[in-house]
Amino acid sequence: MSGVPNAGPNGSLIELTDVHKVYRRDAIEIPVRAGIHLQVKAGEFLALMGPSGSGKSTLLNLIGGIDRPTQGEIRVAGESITSLKPNKLAAWRARHVGFIFQLYNLIPVLTAFQNVELPVLLTRLSGAERKQRVMLALGLVGLEGRARHYPRQLSGGEEQRVAIARAIVADPTLLVADEPTGDLDAKNAEEILVLLQRLNAEMGKTILMVTHDPHAAQRANRTLHLDKGVLTS
Repeated sequence: MSGVPNAGPNGSLIELTDVHKVYRRDAIEIPVRAGIHLQVKAGEFLALMGPSGSGKSTLLNLIGGIDRPTQGEIRVAGESITSLKPNKLAAWRARHVGFIFQLYNLIPVLTAFQNVELPVLLTRLSGAERKQRVMLALGLVGLEGRARHYPRQLSGGEEQRVAIARAIVADPTLLVADEPTGDLDAKNAEEILVLLQRLNAEMGKTILMVTHDPHAAQRANRTLHLDKGVLTS
């Protein structure tokens, strides 16, 4: 699995320019983000902190192509994702973004192997190539021996490691992690943070992590605080 992808002309992998996000509820407009400017370099591990309701997850969803800005531009690896049509945006996400969620989002009726295989099922990889890729991802998170286990047979920490393997199996450009240790005890949280650090340091993965935990944020190369629509270092 590769390291740092091609960045933009100024070395930034991610560029947000004057990004606004407004949600509409009936006739009421609810601004969530207003005029955000952000640059993230390729290979950076960035933590986003802030109080509940500050819009951290919204910002993560905008960068990951799950949501669209009301105004402004988002560029990833030199490509503007702001105006992509839904089918092209879905293809872009599949190619460039690995998602890690607080509650793992594993499918309970599938084994660890099958959960990790999901992102590469619709690729042109052969069955043998998919198996090799899945086992490599499980090996990177230390779970090659648990490939045939179902989520209910795994600990919370193991479930999150399966989720991380699923996020990296397609070798994405960046990983976005929304409170990845929020549902774990201290020991398992520490193991997940060490794993994320390894993916960043050894594989050059660009990681954006939302967290409430100052200890978790310390593992990042840079921490930004988001409050009332303002990003501060």
